[in-house]
Amino acid sequence: LDLSYNNLSGVIPTSTQLQGFNPASYMGNPGLCGPPLRDCSRDPAPNMPTGEKVPQEENDGRDMFPGLYVSVVLGLIVGFWGVCGTLVIKRSWRHTYFRFVEKMYDRFYVMVVVTLPRVWRRP
Repeated sequence: LDLSYNNLSGVIPTSTQLQGFNPASYMGNPGLCGPPLRDCSRDPAPNMPTGEKVPQEENDGRDMFPGLYVSVVLGLIVGFWGVCGTLVIKRSWRHTYFRFVEKMYDRFYVMVVVTLPRVWRRP
């Protein structure tokens, strides 16, 4: 595990396996202290954050949307033609699919015709 250059700060926990890492794994994190690095009680950390925010590159996520839109549109096109294209090309699948749709329509119709009179009769 390489934790270098992550702007970590504070004391490395004493009860975890983080102490077993090579000190080079923590390079670029001047705010870290504790074994295997320098002792926290004697030496104040150089370049410790003072609570001031360092200006960072502002990224509000707008650069992600064109790729998202393209992938959604491509997914819809591939999905649509994957289903409809198969039904157009394979006659047996087309007949099976429309038989299934008709059965579901018939079941729904029977359920409505049987259930509605029961509901209307109740006071």
